[in-house]
Amino acid sequence: MFRVIEGGLSARPSAAAGPADDAAPSLEDVLREAERRIEATGYESWRNRETLTGIPVPREIRYLAMQIGYVAEAIGRLTDIPADFRSDHYWPA
Repeated sequence: MFRVIEGGLSARPSAAAGPADDAAPSLEDVLREAERRIEATGYESWRNRETLTGIPVPREIRYLAMQIGYVAEAIGRLTDIPADFRSDHYWPA
């Protein structure tokens, strides 16, 4: 789903469930969390509206989606992804 972010994430997370309790988080887990957060903003609806009407996505929504994509890329590049990567501490609000 990360096609919505200009210059952002290019990978598409798999549909598999999250990591096992004892497994280290993977890049796919981070991308899945980013996708969940972007979906929660309603970004796809705004993009559809923009495509159909030409009315741009509100700046705040567009920037939030870009920030979420940036955080996902940054966390995904870490050698050891923190087990609590889903915490709001890491993500923009």
